[in-house]
Amino acid sequence: MSTRTRILEVAAELLAKSPNGDISTRAVCEAAQVGAPVLYRQFGDKEGLLSAVVDYGFDAYLATKRLREPGTTDPIRDLRDGWDTHVAFALANPNLYRLMNSPSMGKPPASALESHRILARDLERAAARGLLRISPELAAQMVMSANVGVALMLVSRPATFTDPDMSRRVRDAVHAAVFTSEAMYDQAPDGASAAPDGSGAETPVAAARLGALLRQSPPSALTAAETALLSEWLERVANTDDAAVISQAVSDDMS
Repeated sequence: MSTRTRILEVAAELLAKSPNGDISTRAVCEAAQVGAPVLYRQFGDKEGLLSAVVDYGFDAYLATKRLREPGTTDPIRDLRDGWDTHVAFALANPNLYRLMNSPSMGKPPASALESHRILARDLERAAARGLLRISPELAAQMVMSANVGVALMLVSRPATFTDPDMSRRVRDAVHAAVFTSEAMYDQAPDGASAAPDGSGAETPVAAARLGALLRQSPPSALTAAETALLSEWLERVANTDDAAVISQAVSDDMS
């Protein structure tokens, strides 16, 4: 085992047992039987150590997501399962999870950024199938903020958030806002609780889908600037169902 790995294992163990969710570099050095210069040479400072501990602890959770071959699984099912496993990880590793999302971390851990990229990738897949009401970028922000918020409340205030179905309820409410009714209908346990509603949101859905396909395979007939402009238009259309706003947005860009 390398010195770096030994330090990370010790730090992760101390963090998990910490009553206040904090650890000292002195305690880590003593438990790992290394001098402070060795620790700082490996990680730079305490923040660098804590960021590496988060990545080390979160790695097993991300490993299953990295192995998925894009396009071989149902993106809606993956997104539902992703929410649930995210919350389960937080509950199993409360100190690590609070650290991962702490405002005191000057730079987000690499694992947090990778988790967001995987979410965005799955939402792009859903959009390419015409299953998103809004653009993948906006959907990723909505899903991630809600998922992290629920997980943080569950690990930080367990005495207040006691409903065992709370996470599922929030998940389904957020997903209903970003997925089409067809996608929700396909995933409903009884096939009846989210039937297609014919709400007339075809234009935003089509725009989200075309935007995703455009990013997957940029057309050779358009220049890079034209592709970027078209992508911007599609994202704006995908994120509003107001026909007047859509028409004005396109007119403004063309004038």
